[in-house]
Amino acid sequence: MTAESTTTSQHTQSQVAQGDPTRARVVLYSDDVNTRRTVRRAIGRRASKDTPFLEWTEVATAAAMFEAVSAGGVDLLILDGETAKVGGFGLARQVKDEVFDAPQILLLVARPQDAWLAAWSHAEGSVPYPLDPMALAEAVAGLLREAAA
Repeated sequence: MTAESTTTSQHTQSQVAQGDPTRARVVLYSDDVNTRRTVRRAIGRRASKDTPFLEWTEVATAAAMFEAVSAGGVDLLILDGETAKVGGFGLARQVKDEVFDAPQILLLVARPQDAWLAAWSHAEGSVPYPLDPMALAEAVAGLLREAAA
């Protein structure tokens, strides 16, 4: 990530932080189209009744994820920790280290025991595989509530 892209994200707050309670922008990173489809189906248009409608951006590469974050306005990053080449754990830590006022991050992890890796990467939450739709929706709703507070 360049200094220019970091600066750009410093000036663009997320939808929720700007006080728009009706929309939240979510960036979903996974190199597996089936994982992205599963996550979107599990959460739907809205994680819960008291959270905003979601605007989804799906990306399959680290470069596309950083481009989306650098553009600003992201409320939540959902990163697949099992993505090949550049996994979600390292990306989460890099985003938290390099992006001012970084969005909330939810990591999809292989096993419940990998929660410590999510903590190391500074992610605010994690959900283990196999993905449970209820657990995933609850995690997303909780992070969106935190972002709005």
